[in-house]
Amino acid sequence: MTRSNIAALLTAIVVTCSFASAQVGQVAQTDSSVQATRADLPQTGSTDPQLRQRDQRYRLRKSDVIDVKFTFSPEFNQTITVQPDGYITLDGAGAIQVENKTLAELTESIQRAYSGILHEPVITVSLKDFDKPFFLAAGQVGKPGKYELRSDTTLTEAVAIAGGFTDASKHSQVVLFRRVSGDLVEAKVFNVKQMLGSRNLQEDPHLMPGDVLYVPQNTISKVRPYLPTSSMGLFLNPNPF
Repeated sequence: MTRSNIAALLTAIVVTCSFASAQVGQVAQTDSSVQATRADLPQTGSTDPQLRQRDQRYRLRKSDVIDVKFTFSPEFNQTITVQPDGYITLDGAGAIQVENKTLAELTESIQRAYSGILHEPVITVSLKDFDKPFFLAAGQVGKPGKYELRSDTTLTEAVAIAGGFTDASKHSQVVLFRRVSGDLVEAKVFNVKQMLGSRNLQEDPHLMPGDVLYVPQNTISKVRPYLPTSSMGLFLNPNPF
């Protein structure tokens, strides 16, 4: 190999090495940029369950009785009952809709109603009498009946309050009925067996006043009366010996 060929070969090697180094540098820079971009992205893989927040304030219902006190105009003090249509009639201010309002919302509504009569009225509203919230438990529970809904209660807690499941319960198809309007009732089926088995109550629904939970009968208990006693024993215990 001549000197000219050796020089040409060395020049080619140097050029190739320089190009490769440049490419590696660009790849490294790209990788660092990608890592930085990924670090800036929000982490969405968190599996921590978020507890649902619920409004614990009482909302007015039909037949509730409220006291309205005017601090500087006691002549307007009055005790009012919520009518079957959800309205109340205020002395000198007419009727306003109050059903499903909180006491704070009702106070604001009454202040607006009297704004044309009184200048910035100071009003105190209190709940004098009310229909205590309740839920109904029916079907295959230990103690079917009507129960007071005294605090935030979930479906599984309501089943426990009603005496728990019986041997004839179909845990996988518990039905929750909820009235959403005067003529419309919503029904949803919940697999309580799966929720309890997986130890995940994130989908455990919260009850609302007037809800009805129904636990149906399982298939075994339906056919049991028609099976001979000996056959039933073999069915429940296929290896008795």
